[in-house]
Amino acid sequence: MKLLCLCATVCLFNQAVAFQSINGVKLQSATPPYNKPSPTCRTRPSRLGWKMVYTPEREAVKQAKLTKSIKTPDPIPEEGIRLATELMKTGRLYRYNSDSADTCMVSRCEKALAEYTGHKYCVALNSCGSAIFMSLKCVGAQPGDKVLSNAFTFTAVPSAIVHAGCEPVYVECTENYLMDPEHLAKMADETGAKYCMISHMRGKVADMDKIEQVCKDRGIVLLEDCAHSLGVYWRGEHTGHKGVMSCFSSQSYKMLNSGEGGFLLTDDDELAAKMILYAGAYEKLYHKHSLRPADEIFEEIKHEIPNYSMRMHGVTAAMIYPQISTLDERIEKYNRRYLDIVEPRLNAVRNIKVPKQLKEVSPVYDSVQFNVHGMSEEQLQKFIQAAGANGVPIEVFGAKSNARYFRNWRYTADSIPQFDHLPKTEEVIKWACDVRLPLMFQDEDFHTICDVIEDAMDKAMA
Repeated sequence: MKLLCLCATVCLFNQAVAFQSINGVKLQSATPPYNKPSPTCRTRPSRLGWKMVYTPEREAVKQAKLTKSIKTPDPIPEEGIRLATELMKTGRLYRYNSDSADTCMVSRCEKALAEYTGHKYCVALNSCGSAIFMSLKCVGAQPGDKVLSNAFTFTAVPSAIVHAGCEPVYVECTENYLMDPEHLAKMADETGAKYCMISHMRGKVADMDKIEQVCKDRGIVLLEDCAHSLGVYWRGEHTGHKGVMSCFSSQSYKMLNSGEGGFLLTDDDELAAKMILYAGAYEKLYHKHSLRPADEIFEEIKHEIPNYSMRMHGVTAAMIYPQISTLDERIEKYNRRYLDIVEPRLNAVRNIKVPKQLKEVSPVYDSVQFNVHGMSEEQLQKFIQAAGANGVPIEVFGAKSNARYFRNWRYTADSIPQFDHLPKTEEVIKWACDVRLPLMFQDEDFHTICDVIEDAMDKAMA
């Protein structure tokens, strides 16, 4: 009996060995630990038991390919389409065309968002860029004033600072893409800046306790660009509460999608009155805002505040309104797939490291960022090209064409000399990669994205 079992075992072993090569294509067992990838094999936690191995001499090996568009934004929910259609039929698209604040779709949207973030006041605008611009006007920034800002952010932020007549002062980022509190203090002391606009790029939140302290110690007014951090919390509090005002976005690739749109939020009564007036509430139209301070504040300042006509219109608000109530449900889905699939799989790919958030942060993972290392610029380009050819466009933040690369902000002419004093940011974003994770994709699509990235890295490093 023992001899019979031994023979059967040997037979099975020989079959397994023979099966490791089919038509010249090497195969590798899927059982080794995935955190120890070999330099020539793919390391996907395969459900197939065996998988093909990429080697330079086997260009014929079929590569993974994503056939869905990674650039597809989340669709407007049916309820949003219904509300927008009904509103268009009435013709009352202008927010002040409603009978009262309670019947105004824009006011309903403002109230819902303020309740979600925990703010007292909210005004809906035509873009987040307008919100950033308007926040500077509300806090009293004057032409020529210096505004501390991330060296790693989107071009809309320095653009809004310039729009307000101010001069950006750029602050270095860490290898995790966060504003560096020490460099913030250094630049504040060197320039005497009295305003700081911090961006939570890609939902990555800096040490807000340290940032807040640097600003308090120097009398700096702190503002928050939360375009990427809706649903993100710092120490259990929604982002946007460390600054006196915070700016949110509903551009197509954000957690709320209306194509374009923005919100300005605050807990301060006077700032709330100013932002409502700046947005375009003239005469007594501030009464048509559900979230507003006392009438006396408006009456005292309304003839001193210009009307910038940056209001959100009703159809935009109608598209956004039903999305707010589903934020937590969607965030749970984003985070599960990121933590179960994307992060562990990409961290298992050689030459890739996915940075961690600070422990105080409750994040939203609607995209993935990772740093590549141990490769040349030529290899990086091969990696990007190979991934793109198979359906996964990867943005490099430090690319010459990228709107997040500070050297492309030449319109901030007075700040150009500072560009040579940002070596850390320059080095970080040179190797920092960005990939969208669309909500409507299935789990298998995210495995495919990781397959493509892994194949591309193997090809680049071959």
